[in-house]
Amino acid sequence: MMYFREGSEQSNLSTEDLRHGLYQALDQLGPRHKVLLVPPDQTRLHSRAGELTVMAWEYYGSAVTDILPALGTHTPMGPSEINRMFPGIPHKLFRDHNWRKDVITLGEVEAEYVREVCEGMLSYPWPAQMNRLILEGKHDLILSLGQVVPHEVIGMANYNKNLLIGCGGPESINKSHFLGAVYGMERIMGRSQNPVRQVLNEAMRRFAKHLPVVYGHTVIASAKDVEVGGSGRLETKGLFIGDDEAVFTEAAELSLRVNFTLLEKPLSRVVVFLDPGEYKSTWLGNKAIYRTRMALADGGELVVMAPGVREFGEDHEIDRLIRKHGYLGRAHILQAVREDSTLAGNLSAAAHLIHGSSEGRFGITWCPGGLSRDEVESAGFNYADPQEMMSQYPPDLLNDGWNRMKSGEEIFFISNPAIGLWSTKARFHETSR
Repeated sequence: MMYFREGSEQSNLSTEDLRHGLYQALDQLGPRHKVLLVPPDQTRLHSRAGELTVMAWEYYGSAVTDILPALGTHTPMGPSEINRMFPGIPHKLFRDHNWRKDVITLGEVEAEYVREVCEGMLSYPWPAQMNRLILEGKHDLILSLGQVVPHEVIGMANYNKNLLIGCGGPESINKSHFLGAVYGMERIMGRSQNPVRQVLNEAMRRFAKHLPVVYGHTVIASAKDVEVGGSGRLETKGLFIGDDEAVFTEAAELSLRVNFTLLEKPLSRVVVFLDPGEYKSTWLGNKAIYRTRMALADGGELVVMAPGVREFGEDHEIDRLIRKHGYLGRAHILQAVREDSTLAGNLSAAAHLIHGSSEGRFGITWCPGGLSRDEVESAGFNYADPQEMMSQYPPDLLNDGWNRMKSGEEIFFISNPAIGLWSTKARFHETSR
Protein backbone atom coordinates (compact mmCIF):
# COMPACT_ATOMS: atom_id res chain seq x y z
CA MET A 1 0.00 0.00 0.00
CA MET A 2 1.16 3.53 -0.79
CA TYR A 3 0.79 5.84 2.20
CA PHE A 4 2.21 8.95 0.51
CA ARG A 5 3.42 9.90 -2.93
CA GLU A 6 4.52 13.23 -4.27
CA GLY A 7 7.00 13.95 -7.01
CA SER A 8 7.66 15.25 -10.48
CA GLU A 9 10.48 16.57 -12.61
CA GLN A 10 9.44 20.11 -11.61
CA SER A 11 9.20 19.46 -7.85
CA ASN A 12 11.59 20.83 -5.25
CA LEU A 13 10.34 19.56 -1.89
CA SER A 14 11.25 21.56 1.19
CA THR A 15 11.96 20.31 4.68
CA GLU A 16 8.37 21.05 5.66
CA ASP A 17 7.13 19.19 2.57
CA LEU A 18 9.10 16.13 3.69
CA ARG A 19 7.79 16.42 7.24
CA HIS A 20 4.21 16.77 6.03
CA GLY A 21 4.51 13.74 3.76
CA LEU A 22 6.20 11.55 6.34
CA TYR A 23 3.78 12.45 9.12
CA GLN A 24 0.79 11.95 6.84
CA ALA A 25 2.04 8.43 6.13
CA LEU A 26 2.83 7.63 9.76
CA ASP A 27 -0.59 8.88 10.86
CA GLN A 28 -2.14 6.24 8.60
CA LEU A 29 -0.08 3.49 10.25
CA GLY A 30 -1.56 4.22 13.66
CA PRO A 31 0.24 4.00 17.02
CA ARG A 32 3.46 1.98 17.22
CA HIS A 33 5.21 0.90 20.40
CA LYS A 34 8.64 -0.35 19.31
CA VAL A 35 10.14 1.19 16.20
CA LEU A 36 13.36 0.36 14.33
CA LEU A 37 14.69 2.99 11.94
CA VAL A 38 16.99 1.79 9.12
CA PRO A 39 18.56 4.78 7.33
CA PRO A 40 21.71 4.84 5.19
CA ASP A 41 25.05 5.96 6.62
CA GLN A 42 27.10 9.08 5.87
CA THR A 43 27.99 7.75 2.42
CA ARG A 44 24.42 8.74 1.46
CA LEU A 45 24.65 12.10 3.17
CA HIS A 46 22.76 13.94 0.43
CA SER A 47 19.81 11.52 0.36
CA ARG A 48 17.88 13.56 2.96
CA ALA A 49 17.26 10.26 4.73
CA GLY A 50 19.07 11.78 7.71
CA GLU A 51 16.38 14.46 7.97
CA LEU A 52 13.62 11.89 7.60
CA THR A 53 15.20 9.81 10.37
CA VAL A 54 15.23 12.80 12.70
CA MET A 55 11.61 13.54 11.83
CA ALA A 56 10.56 9.94 12.48
CA TRP A 57 12.35 10.00 15.84
CA GLU A 58 10.59 13.24 16.74
CA TYR A 59 7.25 11.74 15.70
CA TYR A 60 7.54 8.49 17.67
CA GLY A 61 9.67 9.71 20.58
CA SER A 62 10.55 6.98 23.05
CA ALA A 63 8.91 4.35 20.83
CA VAL A 64 12.06 4.52 18.67
CA THR A 65 14.24 1.98 20.46
CA ASP A 66 16.86 1.29 17.78
CA ILE A 67 18.47 2.98 14.77
CA LEU A 68 20.46 0.64 12.53
CA PRO A 69 22.32 2.40 9.70
CA ALA A 70 22.51 0.13 6.66
CA LEU A 71 26.30 0.02 6.54
CA GLY A 72 26.83 -2.94 4.25
CA THR A 73 30.62 -3.32 4.37
CA HIS A 74 31.22 0.33 5.27
CA THR A 75 32.96 1.59 8.39
CA PRO A 76 30.60 2.26 11.35
CA MET A 77 29.60 5.88 11.84
CA GLY A 78 31.55 7.97 14.32
CA PRO A 79 30.07 10.57 16.71
CA SER A 80 30.78 13.53 14.41
CA GLU A 81 29.20 11.73 11.44
CA ILE A 82 26.10 10.89 13.49
CA ASN A 83 25.83 14.51 14.63
CA ARG A 84 26.13 15.76 11.07
CA MET A 85 23.60 13.39 9.51
CA PHE A 86 21.20 12.87 12.42
CA PRO A 87 21.43 16.04 14.53
CA GLY A 88 19.79 15.83 17.92
CA ILE A 89 19.24 12.07 18.08
CA PRO A 90 20.90 10.47 21.16
CA HIS A 91 23.87 8.33 20.17
CA LYS A 92 22.69 5.57 22.51
CA LEU A 93 19.97 4.66 20.00
CA PHE A 94 22.44 3.78 17.21
CA ARG A 95 23.50 0.19 16.52
CA ASP A 96 26.47 -0.82 14.35
CA HIS A 97 25.79 -3.44 11.71
CA ASN A 98 28.61 -6.02 11.74
CA TRP A 99 28.20 -7.65 8.34
CA ARG A 100 30.46 -10.56 9.24
CA LYS A 101 28.92 -11.50 12.59
CA ASP A 102 25.49 -9.97 13.22
CA VAL A 103 23.40 -11.77 10.60
CA ILE A 104 20.90 -14.60 10.39
CA THR A 105 20.12 -16.56 7.23
CA LEU A 106 16.38 -16.69 6.58
CA GLY A 107 16.57 -19.11 3.66
CA GLU A 108 18.09 -19.60 0.22
CA VAL A 109 16.95 -18.72 -3.26
CA GLU A 110 17.98 -21.84 -5.12
CA ALA A 111 20.71 -21.96 -7.75
CA GLU A 112 18.21 -22.86 -10.47
CA TYR A 113 16.37 -19.56 -9.98
CA VAL A 114 19.61 -17.56 -10.01
CA ARG A 115 20.77 -19.34 -13.17
CA GLU A 116 17.45 -18.65 -14.90
CA VAL A 117 17.33 -14.90 -14.20
CA CYS A 118 20.97 -14.30 -15.18
CA GLU A 119 20.72 -16.26 -18.45
CA GLY A 120 22.98 -19.06 -17.22
CA MET A 121 26.00 -16.87 -16.46
CA LEU A 122 26.15 -18.05 -12.83
CA SER A 123 24.61 -20.88 -10.88
CA TYR A 124 24.75 -20.69 -7.11
CA PRO A 125 22.17 -20.40 -4.35
CA TRP A 126 21.69 -16.96 -2.83
CA PRO A 127 21.16 -16.74 0.94
CA ALA A 128 18.78 -14.12 2.30
CA GLN A 129 20.70 -12.70 5.26
CA MET A 130 19.75 -9.86 7.60
CA ASN A 131 20.95 -8.30 10.81
CA ARG A 132 19.51 -10.23 13.71
CA LEU A 133 18.07 -7.05 15.24
CA ILE A 134 15.68 -6.77 12.27
CA LEU A 135 14.56 -10.38 12.74
CA GLU A 136 14.62 -10.76 16.52
CA GLY A 137 13.99 -7.23 17.80
CA LYS A 138 10.19 -7.69 18.04
CA HIS A 139 9.58 -4.25 16.53
CA ASP A 140 6.07 -3.40 15.38
CA LEU A 141 7.47 -1.04 12.71
CA ILE A 142 10.67 -1.22 10.68
CA LEU A 143 10.99 2.07 8.80
CA SER A 144 13.56 1.74 6.01
CA LEU A 145 14.63 5.13 4.63
CA GLY A 146 16.82 6.08 1.69
CA GLN A 147 17.23 7.42 -1.82
CA VAL A 148 16.31 5.77 -5.11
CA VAL A 149 19.03 6.55 -7.65
CA PRO A 150 20.82 4.65 -10.46
CA HIS A 151 23.15 2.05 -8.99
CA GLU A 152 25.93 -0.11 -10.40
CA VAL A 153 25.09 -3.36 -8.57
CA ILE A 154 21.30 -3.39 -8.55
CA GLY A 155 20.26 -0.97 -11.28
CA MET A 156 18.33 1.39 -9.02
CA ALA A 157 19.26 1.70 -5.35
CA ASN A 158 17.13 1.12 -2.28
CA TYR A 159 13.86 -0.70 -1.48
CA ASN A 160 14.71 -4.18 -0.14
CA LYS A 161 18.41 -3.67 -0.89
CA ASN A 162 18.56 -1.54 2.27
CA LEU A 163 17.70 -4.61 4.37
CA LEU A 164 19.12 -7.55 2.41
CA ILE A 165 22.41 -5.91 1.35
CA GLY A 166 22.83 -2.85 3.55
CA CYS A 167 22.02 -5.00 6.59
CA GLY A 168 23.13 -8.26 4.97
CA GLY A 169 25.90 -10.73 5.57
CA PRO A 170 29.09 -11.86 3.83
CA GLU A 171 27.55 -14.37 1.47
CA SER A 172 24.52 -12.29 0.49
CA ILE A 173 26.65 -9.19 -0.15
CA ASN A 174 29.36 -11.10 -1.99
CA LYS A 175 27.09 -13.11 -4.24
CA SER A 176 24.73 -10.26 -5.12
CA HIS A 177 27.60 -7.98 -6.11
CA PHE A 178 29.29 -10.69 -8.17
CA LEU A 179 26.02 -11.56 -9.89
CA GLY A 180 25.65 -7.95 -11.03
CA ALA A 181 29.27 -7.71 -12.17
CA VAL A 182 29.21 -10.95 -14.18
CA TYR A 183 25.83 -10.17 -15.77
CA GLY A 184 27.23 -6.79 -16.79
CA MET A 185 27.06 -3.40 -15.10
CA GLU A 186 26.04 -1.63 -18.31
CA ARG A 187 23.08 -4.02 -18.64
CA ILE A 188 21.91 -3.22 -15.10
CA MET A 189 22.49 0.47 -14.36
CA GLY A 190 19.35 2.56 -14.63
CA ARG A 191 17.06 -0.47 -14.87
CA SER A 192 14.72 -1.20 -11.96
CA GLN A 193 14.23 -4.81 -13.05
CA ASN A 194 17.32 -6.98 -13.50
CA PRO A 195 18.68 -10.29 -12.18
CA VAL A 196 19.97 -8.91 -8.86
CA ARG A 197 16.70 -7.15 -8.08
CA GLN A 198 14.72 -10.24 -9.09
CA VAL A 199 16.67 -12.37 -6.62
CA LEU A 200 16.14 -9.89 -3.78
CA ASN A 201 12.43 -9.58 -4.55
CA GLU A 202 12.09 -13.35 -4.54
CA ALA A 203 13.89 -13.60 -1.21
CA MET A 204 11.66 -11.00 0.43
CA ARG A 205 8.53 -12.67 -0.95
CA ARG A 206 9.53 -16.09 0.35
CA PHE A 207 11.23 -15.35 3.63
CA ALA A 208 10.43 -11.88 4.95
CA LYS A 209 6.77 -11.08 4.23
CA HIS A 210 6.07 -11.22 7.98
CA LEU A 211 8.31 -8.25 8.78
CA PRO A 212 6.46 -4.95 9.47
CA VAL A 213 8.52 -3.00 6.93
CA VAL A 214 7.54 0.39 5.53
CA TYR A 215 9.83 2.10 3.00
CA GLY A 216 10.43 5.82 2.61
CA HIS A 217 12.21 6.83 -0.61
CA THR A 218 13.49 10.19 -1.75
CA VAL A 219 14.49 11.14 -5.28
CA ILE A 220 17.22 13.81 -5.43
CA ALA A 221 18.61 15.56 -8.52
CA SER A 222 21.03 18.33 -9.39
CA ALA A 223 19.41 21.68 -10.03
CA LYS A 224 19.33 22.57 -13.72
CA ASP A 225 19.33 26.35 -13.39
CA VAL A 226 22.59 27.01 -11.55
CA GLU A 227 25.04 29.71 -12.57
CA VAL A 228 28.83 29.41 -12.56
CA GLY A 229 29.95 28.86 -8.99
CA GLY A 230 26.60 27.31 -8.09
CA SER A 231 27.15 23.76 -9.29
CA GLY A 232 26.17 20.95 -7.00
CA ARG A 233 22.90 22.45 -5.70
CA LEU A 234 20.42 19.65 -5.17
CA GLU A 235 16.66 19.52 -5.42
CA THR A 236 14.33 16.95 -3.85
CA LYS A 237 12.12 15.76 -6.66
CA GLY A 238 10.03 13.20 -4.85
CA LEU A 239 9.01 11.39 -1.67
CA PHE A 240 7.33 7.99 -1.78
CA ILE A 241 6.26 6.02 1.32
CA GLY A 242 4.67 2.57 1.25
CA ASP A 243 4.99 -1.11 2.10
CA ASP A 244 4.93 -2.80 -1.31
CA GLU A 245 6.86 -2.74 -4.58
CA ALA A 246 4.93 0.26 -5.93
CA VAL A 247 6.87 2.55 -3.56
CA PHE A 248 10.05 1.51 -5.35
CA THR A 249 8.83 1.36 -8.93
CA GLU A 250 7.24 4.83 -8.79
CA ALA A 251 10.37 6.34 -7.24
CA ALA A 252 12.56 4.53 -9.78
CA GLU A 253 10.52 5.86 -12.71
CA LEU A 254 10.97 9.43 -11.45
CA SER A 255 14.65 8.87 -10.70
CA LEU A 256 15.28 7.65 -14.22
CA ARG A 257 13.77 10.88 -15.58
CA VAL A 258 15.73 13.25 -13.33
CA ASN A 259 18.99 11.38 -12.59
CA PHE A 260 19.83 9.92 -16.00
CA THR A 261 21.53 12.09 -18.63
CA LEU A 262 21.51 10.71 -22.17
CA LEU A 263 24.07 12.34 -24.46
CA GLU A 264 24.24 12.51 -28.23
CA LYS A 265 28.00 11.94 -28.41
CA PRO A 266 30.69 10.39 -26.16
CA LEU A 267 32.66 12.56 -23.74
CA SER A 268 36.39 12.94 -24.29
CA ARG A 269 37.31 14.46 -20.92
CA VAL A 270 35.23 14.13 -17.75
CA VAL A 271 36.24 15.70 -14.43
CA VAL A 272 34.49 14.47 -11.27
CA PHE A 273 34.70 15.97 -7.79
CA LEU A 274 34.20 13.80 -4.70
CA ASP A 275 33.06 15.61 -1.55
CA PRO A 276 35.67 14.80 1.16
CA GLY A 277 32.90 14.56 3.76
CA GLU A 278 31.26 11.75 1.82
CA TYR A 279 34.06 9.89 0.04
CA LYS A 280 36.96 8.36 1.97
CA SER A 281 37.75 5.32 -0.25
CA THR A 282 37.85 4.17 -3.84
CA TRP A 283 35.26 1.56 -2.74
CA LEU A 284 32.81 4.47 -2.66
CA GLY A 285 34.55 6.94 -4.94
CA ASN A 286 34.60 4.62 -7.92
CA LYS A 287 31.04 5.78 -8.49
CA ALA A 288 32.87 8.34 -10.59
CA ILE A 289 33.77 5.46 -12.92
CA TYR A 290 30.57 3.42 -12.68
CA ARG A 291 28.23 6.28 -13.43
CA THR A 292 30.19 7.79 -16.35
CA ARG A 293 31.67 4.81 -18.17
CA MET A 294 28.78 4.52 -20.65
CA ALA A 295 29.33 8.17 -21.60
CA LEU A 296 33.11 8.16 -22.01
CA ALA A 297 34.64 7.99 -25.44
CA ASP A 298 37.13 5.31 -26.41
CA GLY A 299 40.52 6.84 -25.67
CA GLY A 300 38.94 9.47 -23.43
CA GLU A 301 40.04 10.46 -19.93
CA LEU A 302 38.26 10.49 -16.57
CA VAL A 303 39.81 12.68 -13.86
CA VAL A 304 38.64 11.98 -10.28
CA MET A 305 39.45 14.78 -7.82
CA ALA A 306 39.13 13.16 -4.39
CA PRO A 307 40.75 15.16 -1.57
CA GLY A 308 39.19 12.96 1.14
CA VAL A 309 40.09 9.53 -0.27
CA ARG A 310 42.69 7.78 1.88
CA GLU A 311 42.08 4.05 1.33
CA PHE A 312 40.83 1.56 -1.24
CA GLY A 313 38.38 -0.53 0.79
CA GLU A 314 36.63 0.50 3.99
CA ASP A 315 36.84 -3.10 5.19
CA HIS A 316 40.43 -4.13 6.06
CA GLU A 317 40.36 -7.43 4.15
CA ILE A 318 38.74 -5.89 1.09
CA ASP A 319 41.32 -3.09 1.12
CA ARG A 320 44.07 -5.72 1.13
CA LEU A 321 42.51 -7.60 -1.80
CA ILE A 322 42.13 -4.42 -3.86
CA ARG A 323 45.79 -3.58 -3.29
CA LYS A 324 46.80 -7.12 -4.21
CA HIS A 325 44.84 -7.50 -7.45
CA GLY A 326 44.19 -3.97 -8.71
CA TYR A 327 41.57 -2.61 -11.10
CA LEU A 328 42.88 -4.51 -14.12
CA GLY A 329 39.71 -5.60 -15.89
CA ARG A 330 37.12 -8.34 -16.03
CA ALA A 331 39.25 -11.12 -17.57
CA HIS A 332 42.08 -10.56 -15.08
CA ILE A 333 39.74 -10.58 -12.07
CA LEU A 334 37.76 -13.66 -13.17
CA GLN A 335 41.07 -15.50 -13.52
CA ALA A 336 42.12 -14.24 -10.08
CA VAL A 337 38.87 -15.57 -8.58
CA ARG A 338 39.72 -19.00 -9.95
CA GLU A 339 43.26 -18.89 -8.56
CA ASP A 340 42.92 -16.97 -5.27
CA SER A 341 40.64 -18.69 -2.76
CA THR A 342 40.57 -15.59 -0.56
CA LEU A 343 39.27 -13.43 -3.41
CA ALA A 344 36.79 -16.19 -4.28
CA GLY A 345 35.56 -15.92 -0.69
CA ASN A 346 35.12 -12.14 -1.06
CA LEU A 347 33.18 -11.89 -4.29
CA SER A 348 31.97 -8.37 -3.55
CA ALA A 349 35.60 -7.27 -3.73
CA ALA A 350 35.99 -9.11 -7.04
CA ALA A 351 32.85 -7.41 -8.35
CA HIS A 352 34.15 -4.02 -7.26
CA LEU A 353 37.44 -4.61 -9.08
CA ILE A 354 35.56 -5.45 -12.27
CA HIS A 355 33.32 -2.40 -11.91
CA GLY A 356 36.27 -0.08 -11.28
CA SER A 357 38.14 -0.84 -14.49
CA SER A 358 37.67 0.86 -17.85
CA GLU A 359 38.65 -2.43 -19.52
CA GLY A 360 41.37 -0.42 -21.25
CA ARG A 361 38.79 1.63 -23.15
CA PHE A 362 39.56 5.02 -21.53
CA GLY A 363 42.09 6.42 -19.07
CA ILE A 364 41.34 6.95 -15.36
CA THR A 365 43.37 9.48 -13.37
CA TRP A 366 42.85 9.46 -9.62
CA CYS A 367 43.78 12.52 -7.52
CA PRO A 368 43.35 11.34 -3.91
CA GLY A 369 44.33 13.35 -0.85
CA GLY A 370 45.47 10.36 1.18
CA LEU A 371 46.94 7.81 -1.23
CA SER A 372 50.42 8.03 -2.76
CA ARG A 373 51.36 7.89 -6.42
CA ASP A 374 52.78 4.39 -5.94
CA GLU A 375 49.60 3.15 -4.29
CA VAL A 376 47.36 4.54 -7.01
CA GLU A 377 49.49 3.36 -9.91
CA SER A 378 49.97 -0.11 -8.42
CA ALA A 379 46.16 -0.45 -8.37
CA GLY A 380 46.01 0.18 -12.12
CA PHE A 381 45.13 3.89 -12.28
CA ASN A 382 47.00 7.00 -13.38
CA TYR A 383 47.88 9.51 -10.65
CA ALA A 384 47.82 13.31 -10.44
CA ASP A 385 48.33 15.62 -7.48
CA PRO A 386 44.90 16.63 -6.06
CA GLN A 387 45.84 20.23 -5.25
CA GLU A 388 47.27 20.80 -8.70
CA MET A 389 44.19 19.34 -10.38
CA MET A 390 41.77 21.27 -8.16
CA SER A 391 43.65 24.43 -9.06
CA GLN A 392 43.33 23.55 -12.72
CA TYR A 393 39.67 22.57 -12.34
CA PRO A 394 38.31 24.51 -9.31
CA PRO A 395 35.10 22.66 -8.39
CA ASP A 396 33.42 25.71 -6.84
CA LEU A 397 33.76 27.63 -10.12
CA LEU A 398 32.49 24.98 -12.52
CA ASN A 399 29.01 24.18 -13.74
CA ASP A 400 27.75 20.63 -13.79
CA GLY A 401 27.98 19.70 -17.46
CA TRP A 402 30.01 21.40 -20.17
CA ASN A 403 32.70 23.96 -19.25
CA ARG A 404 35.29 25.71 -21.39
CA MET A 405 38.44 26.45 -19.41
CA LYS A 406 40.58 29.57 -19.87
CA SER A 407 43.10 27.39 -21.68
CA GLY A 408 40.45 26.62 -24.28
CA GLU A 409 40.06 23.03 -23.04
CA GLU A 410 36.48 21.75 -22.96
CA ILE A 411 35.52 19.40 -20.12
CA PHE A 412 32.37 17.79 -18.77
CA PHE A 413 32.18 18.37 -14.99
CA ILE A 414 30.24 16.34 -12.41
CA SER A 415 30.08 17.63 -8.85
CA ASN A 416 28.52 14.51 -7.33
CA PRO A 417 28.45 11.22 -9.26
CA ALA A 418 26.27 9.55 -6.62
CA ILE A 419 23.13 11.29 -7.81
CA GLY A 420 23.33 10.56 -11.51
CA LEU A 421 24.04 8.28 -14.43
CA TRP A 422 25.45 9.39 -17.77
CA SER A 423 25.46 7.53 -21.07
CA THR A 424 25.33 8.12 -24.77
CA LYS A 425 22.01 7.21 -26.32
CA ALA A 426 23.69 4.71 -28.61
CA ARG A 427 25.48 2.82 -25.85
CA PHE A 428 22.46 2.68 -23.53
CA HIS A 429 20.18 1.38 -26.27
CA GLU A 430 22.84 -1.12 -27.34
CA THR A 431 23.10 -2.58 -23.82
CA SER A 432 19.29 -2.69 -23.54
CA ARG A 433 19.07 -5.29 -26.29
